[in-house]
Amino acid sequence: MKIIIIEDELKAAKSLAALIGKVRPNAVITAQLQSIESAVNYLPHNETPDLIFMDIQLSDGLSFEIFKSVKIQCPVVFCTAYGEYAMDAIKANGIDYLLKPFSREDLETAFEKVENFRNFFQQNTQPDLDSLLKKIGLDEGKKSFLVFKDNKYTTIQTDQIAFFYISYDSATIKTFDEQSYFISQSLDQVQALVSPKQFFRLNRQYLINFTAVKEVEHYFARKLLVKLVIPSPEKLLVGKEKTTAFLSWLENR
Repeated sequence: MKIIIIEDELKAAKSLAALIGKVRPNAVITAQLQSIESAVNYLPHNETPDLIFMDIQLSDGLSFEIFKSVKIQCPVVFCTAYGEYAMDAIKANGIDYLLKPFSREDLETAFEKVENFRNFFQQNTQPDLDSLLKKIGLDEGKKSFLVFKDNKYTTIQTDQIAFFYISYDSATIKTFDEQSYFISQSLDQVQALVSPKQFFRLNRQYLINFTAVKEVEHYFARKLLVKLVIPSPEKLLVGKEKTTAFLSWLENR
């Protein structure tokens, strides 16, 4: 299997290459690229790989820009620290979506998906999005969360959750009826479990439900201030680097 890595952090690219070597010893890394520009210059003039591992946030922009200039006809595994780009990733032949930091087991699962869907991609240069979403399981997300409160276990339906946030160094659920529940998962783990269409990671502390958004205002330094239908412990701000992705998430329902 011939693989290309597109990653602007050299240390991360080196670690990924080493992990690929352990998971698939016969794989060959044919190129390691660091930017949109280098990818656009390299890909049309070289042999098509069997698989591309692609970071989303590169030094010169989001890697989705590559697809506007180059027709990529192989599966892509996207690697990122953020979960809000999952739908865009799937539309760009994304066979898997790995949230950093990911484990050897995560990488093994990604390779298994590539192998399982190889015939699918060979026969469909423009795969049916709804069908692919159902097979990969990113369209619906986790339906409920088990919580423990007042010496009792109970389940909270995901659609009853207004937002997840960090409280006292623990991930916490806040429901629409303003009840709070600590959960065992980290916020990164929760983000990987819920539907990216329904939940958006505003920042390191907050993951919010689309249904909870009341209104959005412009804020200082090109940030956005998000107001919810229930109170939040602090102001919810979206940094300027994520405003485009956030507004796109709100619009593309």
